[in-house]
Amino acid sequence: MNLRKIINEGCVIKTSGTTGTPKDIIQTPEKLKAADEIAIASQRLTSKSKVYTICKTTHAGGLLAQTLPAFRIGAEVSIETFNAFSFCREIKKYTHTHITPGHAQLIMRTKGFKDLDLTGIWITCGSDPVEWNIIEAFVNRGATFMANWGMSEIGPCAINRVFRTTEDIQSVKDEQTILGTLEWCETKIIDSELHVRGDICVYDGWFATGDLVKRKNGILYYLGRKT
Repeated sequence: MNLRKIINEGCVIKTSGTTGTPKDIIQTPEKLKAADEIAIASQRLTSKSKVYTICKTTHAGGLLAQTLPAFRIGAEVSIETFNAFSFCREIKKYTHTHITPGHAQLIMRTKGFKDLDLTGIWITCGSDPVEWNIIEAFVNRGATFMANWGMSEIGPCAINRVFRTTEDIQSVKDEQTILGTLEWCETKIIDSELHVRGDICVYDGWFATGDLVKRKNGILYYLGRKT
């Protein structure tokens, strides 16, 4: 994959299909630059970061969450096919990784996870709703854990919340899954549906995401998909 060409010319990302029929989303260089800047800031990526990419780079999470932003600033990036056992063995070589909740559940089931020390490692988790048991499991092993919301159309680091301690979790834990408190785009809620707008969106104007949310004490929580 030619990451420099993507930065200069843009690319097409295919949606995962988890929220509807997969479709191609054009990512312009201008949108990618805006999204990269937010990904870098929100995840504290630097040129000394070491990114472990295990999500497919044909989708937004694998390419846009950390891989392209890290490459843009000269950080080290390793792209590997996901294997839960390899992840537990290799993760200490890196500073950042992005996983899905599905990956997280598989990692949590490995024999070595109970003894895995993730101190000093930043783990971003998104692409699907991030359940509280996942956040708790990784924070309890020392990780800095970012529950992240975004789509191929927006972001992907559009809305997120960082957890470092169990106290961080308990202060905002709800019966619903969390989207986040830091909103790196404009948001509004119409009939419970999240609408977003900003330079990190591929569309001009407001985009109706199809995600149903509630705002409680300044925090966005996920309620489900619009039918």
